[in-house]
Amino acid sequence: MKARQIDGREVAAAVRAEVADDVQEWVRAGHRPPRLEVVQVGSDPASSSYIRSKTRACAEVGIEAGTMKLPDTVSARELREAVRRLNEDEGVDGILVQLPLPPHLSAHDVIEAIDHRKDVDGFHPMNVGRLVLDQPCFRSCTPAGIRELLRYYEIPVKGKHAVVVGASNIVGSPMAVMLSRENSAGKATTTICHKFTRDLTRHTIAADILIVAVGQAGLIRGEMVREGAVVIDVGINRVADESADRGYRLVGDCDYDSVADRASWITPVPGGVGPMTVAMLMKNTLLAARGSIYPR
Repeated sequence: MKARQIDGREVAAAVRAEVADDVQEWVRAGHRPPRLEVVQVGSDPASSSYIRSKTRACAEVGIEAGTMKLPDTVSARELREAVRRLNEDEGVDGILVQLPLPPHLSAHDVIEAIDHRKDVDGFHPMNVGRLVLDQPCFRSCTPAGIRELLRYYEIPVKGKHAVVVGASNIVGSPMAVMLSRENSAGKATTTICHKFTRDLTRHTIAADILIVAVGQAGLIRGEMVREGAVVIDVGINRVADESADRGYRLVGDCDYDSVADRASWITPVPGGVGPMTVAMLMKNTLLAARGSIYPR
């Protein structure tokens, strides 16, 4: 039996609609609209595309959005100074530095320069630490979006074995933490795999919930997945395809057809996790404006 598809576009639309209603209520109560500022260093086409999608989402839910564009020759000191100005601007609720940065700049240093109360990406050490301690925080948008998908489709997590392939600070590590915490959204037994993991299949085939986020097309094949597993594919990879209008197509980290033959649920690429990342960014920006995580 073919796996049922987890529709990220549908769930993201529901989240955005809820955020839009809450923004309207916030403004009707006499507050200014929430505001998100994106800092873009350089003019990478992929980064520009991501920023446009975030800006469109902001407009859809009633959040104001601006983009601070800096040249790719900007120094680390100049970039930190730009972030400092946004930290001190009371009209800005959320700050997002679009990654990746040019090689001469440290993403860690820039993220630490952001006021953790405006860190709507959920990457600041304060928010990461509070996540580990199961305290209120801004949660990294992609893992938070995955948890929302599981909740929306009523896919149980408690007592399940969740295997996360990929140990990045953006997806893999916070995802494993969220799934394992002692709260209503977690209580799974979690395993993190990465490029140094020996015999990857031994781990993936034991998973009730398999989350793959490594950026390697077709890494996970059907024979690596247990019958009835829930598979969340975070990867977005371009592969050449002369039949496509753009000369390429987007695929995930899983070989979709063979994995779907064994899984019970699976996310498509595109249209699975991606829309949820943007939707959760909208939610975090609203939370920042209302002071829901860090009361003013």
